[in-house]
Amino acid sequence: MKKILMYLSIVAFLAAPAMAADVQQADFEVKTTQSLINLCTASPEDPLFAHAANFCHGYLVGAFHYYAASVAGENAAQFVCLPEVRPSRDNIIAMFVKWAQDHPQYMNELPVETEFRFLGEKWPCER
Repeated sequence: MKKILMYLSIVAFLAAPAMAADVQQADFEVKTTQSLINLCTASPEDPLFAHAANFCHGYLVGAFHYYAASVAGENAAQFVCLPEVRPSRDNIIAMFVKWAQDHPQYMNELPVETEFRFLGEKWPCER
């Protein structure tokens, strides 16, 4: 039994890179959360890795900056309140990716909606 488990583990480990999807040009249209997650999780070996990683960060940070500007006024109602000591951008993006992968029901939705669903759940404002 141990030999079978070890064999299956080795096969799964060796097959994992083959199961990872390469970034496609269509992913850069970010029509779905899945496309954004594909960009954010691109393998360093992918020829589009640098473009994908930069696009992922730019999309998520840009959407958040737009939100921050839209709630900057005195009477604006915020629903995302980051902690005073904020995690790094890379950590927040990693948290978002994990959260999205744990919530596959949102993979066909607009990525900006999924981003703010995550942020509102992770850091809701106390009312």
